[in-house]
Amino acid sequence: MLQQQKTNYTNEPTVSEYLYDCLYKEGITEIFGVPGDYNFSLLDTLEHYKKINFVNCCNELNSGYAADGYARIKGMGAIITTFGVGELSACNAIAGSYSENVPVIHIVGAPKTTVQLEHKKMHHTLLDGYYDAFIKIYENITAYTAVITKENAEIEIPKAISIAKDTKKPVYLLIAIDVAEQKVTTRSLVTTEKQTDEKSLKSAIDHINLMITKAKNPIIIPDILVLRYGLQSIVEKLVDKMDIPVATMMMGKSSFNESHPNYIGLYAGNWGSNEVQKIVESSDCLITIGAIWSDYNTGSFSANLNPLNIIELQPTYVKVGMSVYENILIRDSLNELLKIAKNKSTPKPNVHFPYTNSVASLEDKISSNFYYPRIQEFIKEDDIIIAETGTFAYGVSQLRLPKGVTYINQSGWGSIGYATPATFGASIAAKNRRIILFTGDGSHQLTTQEISSMLHNNCKPIIFLLNNNFYTIEAYLNNPNKVYYNDIPNWDYTKLVESYGGNSYVTKVYTNIELDEAIKQAEVQCKEKLCFIEMICDKMDAPYMVHNIHDMVKQM
Repeated sequence: MLQQQKTNYTNEPTVSEYLYDCLYKEGITEIFGVPGDYNFSLLDTLEHYKKINFVNCCNELNSGYAADGYARIKGMGAIITTFGVGELSACNAIAGSYSENVPVIHIVGAPKTTVQLEHKKMHHTLLDGYYDAFIKIYENITAYTAVITKENAEIEIPKAISIAKDTKKPVYLLIAIDVAEQKVTTRSLVTTEKQTDEKSLKSAIDHINLMITKAKNPIIIPDILVLRYGLQSIVEKLVDKMDIPVATMMMGKSSFNESHPNYIGLYAGNWGSNEVQKIVESSDCLITIGAIWSDYNTGSFSANLNPLNIIELQPTYVKVGMSVYENILIRDSLNELLKIAKNKSTPKPNVHFPYTNSVASLEDKISSNFYYPRIQEFIKEDDIIIAETGTFAYGVSQLRLPKGVTYINQSGWGSIGYATPATFGASIAAKNRRIILFTGDGSHQLTTQEISSMLHNNCKPIIFLLNNNFYTIEAYLNNPNKVYYNDIPNWDYTKLVESYGGNSYVTKVYTNIELDEAIKQAEVQCKEKLCFIEMICDKMDAPYMVHNIHDMVKQM
């Protein structure tokens, strides 16, 4: 579909003003970053721009993680860095957003245009007179890169944002410090919206209908791209209409309402529940929506699934068995499937959810046998749950989340330290929701300083820190007896939080009864202040899924 667009201004905006107008239209009301001399003109404009606030972070890496966490809540995020040193610091975070399908607009302030044209050897560069090294890096970890000028701003900025929305990937905009202040050249824009090939869609739906009609025990598996494309409500309607079981995978946790009676739990191949594994792998028709068949999602590729029995709805195509139908948008394929779906009334298996009851004594030292069932009891509807890479990610993945809970975990990229600044970003994005972070001491040491940003911005998450003075997950993935390189310094984390200043409730707990009381306190205190609970645990304490993974590693 072609659309003629022309923005009318009384006075033509500057490039930076136009950029912020475009971002605001996408719902962005905060931009994360760190000041640097090449982005001063961008930040000076933003300071006076009433609709978007600049949120300062402790470093650019954390800014990228925060923008990623923000985008997972609001649909899109943005970060501003300076040239060279700033953008390279954010590189890991942006690569993670690319891997995890998170649309983040990375805006980079660059040296003056004349300086670049004259190949001057400027600070924050490689001192070789060339200025294209860093954009070449970003070409590999973003869906689109553009060097913005006043002449192309009205073309390139909307194009980049559109690509980020369509692909759910980050994009990169390079804006020289002088260009940011220049008036844009007005353009009459013609934009095209991607459309589904109706013939291809009809063929796909006919094939799907035939396969579902024959199926005796179909199952639906929504995954990560259901979250990214905001398809949860449509998926739930499909489940209600067909009345068949639903399982999720690791990357797609919270893509479906886990309190729904048709939800049977998490499927993770040999990593997870044997009950769920048998049910999923015996299905003669798996309807997968936005699935990514990664090692993390398939239990190190231990998933024993017959490809002939799989229906895949993907962002731009549908695959039924071995037949692929191209140029079909996922929302269109899902809506058409909803139209033709019939009630199958498949009997729902009576599955056991692992953390229904605690088997530990309150007097015992803290262990996963107690805290996962206690966390299950603690989580409420509409909470935002963020789990760091490590043992927490595997344990929390087994919780049955109440209705409306959003789950954030960087399961594909798996960069340790992600979760703390992502919690900051989520806290900025969702000021009226309760936010709970589960992190380990090793990961937290990489990015702990962003708690100071939370306190500075009056964020009130509840943070559970697992202190076992060890990289426990690494030991299970290799050999528990090889401990020397998994040892980490033992910090006093509660005192560290206090050293940041601000309004906080902090406590260090050693026993289950102390943890129970701390959780009760946090439920009250979180209305007024950030809550930080440091849990002292044994080095090798871990949930059952981690033990399953270790057993698999031993056999490899």
